Amino acid sequence: MEGKPRTESSFIPAKKDAAPDSRGIYAIELSNQDFMRLSEFIRSFCGIKFPPAKKAMLEGRLRKRLMALNFQSFGRYCEYLFGLEGAESEYMHMIDAVTTNKTDFFRESDHFDYLVETALPEIVRDGVGPGKRLHVWSAASSTGEEPYTLAMVLSEFAQGCAEFQFSILGTDISSAVLEKARRAIYDQEKATSIPMTLRRKYLLKGKDKNKGLVRIIPELRASVEFKRLNLMEDDYGIEEPMGIVFCRNVLIYFDRQTQEKIIQRLSNHLMPGGYLFVGHSENLHGMDLPLIQTSTTVYRK
Repeated sequence: MEGKPRTESSFIPAKKDAAPDSRGIYAIELSNQDFMRLSEFIRSFCGIKFPPAKKAMLEGRLRKRLMALNFQSFGRYCEYLFGLEGAESEYMHMIDAVTTNKTDFFRESDHFDYLVETALPEIVRDGVGPGKRLHVWSAASSTGEEPYTLAMVLSEFAQGCAEFQFSILGTDISSAVLEKARRAIYDQEKATSIPMTLRRKYLLKGKDKNKGLVRIIPELRASVEFKRLNLMEDDYGIEEPMGIVFCRNVLIYFDRQTQEKIIQRLSNHLMPGGYLFVGHSENLHGMDLPLIQTSTTVYRK
């Protein structure tokens, strides 16, 4: 009976889809045919590549969905996913399971140094002055560490720049990580990469010291809006021209053609003179874009 939780050891092998491990527990296996169906769907839906070398990774990430749904084979899961019922209820759960959401506060910290020392002064000098709000976009915000880092950096910059105003948009394809980002609650260990002066200023400690949790202060949370967005979509539904866009460590999951399409869409949302930051393992060399490189993995429209 589907829907009733089971333990892993209670799974019954389904023909060729399962085999016992050394403990006698049946482990569900992903067939090549089902892997091809799933990997192609994921690539077309959200652009993420799962080549054959990553079959075991995909299998591991999706196994928890099988257990949650009490399915005994990946074949049965595919039938559900690609059926009418799954199309309505499972797509987002599947995407949440397969997407990578590694992030940290002040990750690739030299980007934030460049932002404060070069990009922001240039943008302010060129027209974002009193009465004008700078719109900043974290295009792969995950659980919120990047947009909240931007909020800290921009808040500090604002103290030395009269009437400087900003707002931050954080987007991600995963609804699960966006919900964590909105709560803005993190383990204290996560916060160790934040400079101590900023920790004292922008973090609240939880009442239960044994849990070791911190939370972003309300004023900073209020400066960041989160929404779900699939970078593969043609229309992002964003009207404000962006002065700063961070899209870091996400292009590596797309093929080159898809990378160029996404960067073109992001560029369309940049105001003239706006800056795009990509990850240090990513480059835009050879792409036909309205951008010039101003520093390592930093581009200006």
